[in-house]
Amino acid sequence: MSKKTSKITDHYPAQFIIPIFDAVFLLVGALLANALRFDSVDLHDRYWLALIIIILVVTFINNSVGAYDRWRITKTSTLLIRQLLIWLIVGVLITSVIYITQSAERYSRLWIGLTLVISFILSGTMRVIIQLLLRRARLQGRALRSVFLVGPSTNIKLVGKGMRGAPTEGYCIAGVHRLRDIEINNEDLAKLAHRVAESGAQEVWICVPLEMGALVRSVFYALRHQTVEVRFIPEFKDMQLLNHRMSEVAGQFSFDLSITPMSGLSLLIKRLEDIVLGALISVLILPICLVVAVLIKLSSPGPILFKQYRTGVNGKKFKVYKFRTMKVHQESSGQVTQASRQDPRITRVGAFLRRTSLDELPQFYNVLQGRMSIVGPRPHALAHNEHYKELVESYMKRHKVKPGITGWAQVNGFRGETDTIEKMEARVEHDLWYINNWSLWLDLRIIFWTIFKGFINKNAY
Repeated sequence: MSKKTSKITDHYPAQFIIPIFDAVFLLVGALLANALRFDSVDLHDRYWLALIIIILVVTFINNSVGAYDRWRITKTSTLLIRQLLIWLIVGVLITSVIYITQSAERYSRLWIGLTLVISFILSGTMRVIIQLLLRRARLQGRALRSVFLVGPSTNIKLVGKGMRGAPTEGYCIAGVHRLRDIEINNEDLAKLAHRVAESGAQEVWICVPLEMGALVRSVFYALRHQTVEVRFIPEFKDMQLLNHRMSEVAGQFSFDLSITPMSGLSLLIKRLEDIVLGALISVLILPICLVVAVLIKLSSPGPILFKQYRTGVNGKKFKVYKFRTMKVHQESSGQVTQASRQDPRITRVGAFLRRTSLDELPQFYNVLQGRMSIVGPRPHALAHNEHYKELVESYMKRHKVKPGITGWAQVNGFRGETDTIEKMEARVEHDLWYINNWSLWLDLRIIFWTIFKGFINKNAY
């Protein structure tokens, strides 16, 4: 490992460097915008004031959402999308303040727009270059953080495999200390502390299952005289975690095992996505909906829309809307029979609608209502929820977010009838993966895949 590269990344981390770069690029953007708008790089005093406010707001929002943290393990695409959203938010805030204070005549909105666009391009390019350089250095064995692993052999092997599978994160093993018993004596603790000091490791990872959690306190105490960073990496055997993380509640540290990712800024971004895309798509599909409504009315007696209660976010019931695809019939109380292949209840028009997913189009109204999202786990009938929640572990965790018109499970082929437990388990597994890995970019990918391969599916009938 190159000591020079390692010292640079340790002494000047992203939290320190990137805000400076952002401020510089905002300044460059402001000067270039001034030259393009006013043919001069000499900023007026009021534009200097506006620039300072923009820099402070950008820095504050970035720090608030953690955009300057965890660069070592954050994807470049995530950095850019997060940066774009922050720049858009700043643009909206600044223009709103100008409008509210009736200062439109004093400030050029073109100057503000150009400043943000130019600085975003420069700052985004800088982020990409830094990430590429750091990842290249790590792949070449430089800019690495050395880690000393402590735990049972099985856990150490598992963590080591994970480190080897993510070389761009830049971790290397400086040494290991295998634990064989639930208890550890003072002699072993002293030996462990000595080995850690001799290894020169920058971090110590305590990798133990929950039943060995009592060892963490002993190991942590043994390392009290050293300046290494210590991480606790517990093993949660056979537990389906949801958006797990560490947090602080009521003054206490908490391992959050099952938490919704849709909160704070993420919740706002998700809702804005649904409103903007939902409204746009609703306008585009309106002619198709009118044609489908006429065909349904002419093909069989009964209402155009099918309405049914489904389970929404946090288990709340809501009424979902679909185009009717079946003949009007009565179900037994509390029973919902899934559609099967060549189901006699399905009309000819309904069969086409189900194969092409056109029967789902009225659910964009549910999206605009705020009861559904464009992308999310598909909502199941209430009777199906009662049935499968006892058979599939973590089934109800899929209701920690709003149900969607399309989802990760659907674009991966898990749609249509779930006539076996294995099919439902696979669908739930994909739903939980989506919740754990949600991002605006992932939603856009799923929407794109739905358009090109999700509408027509052999499993839809």
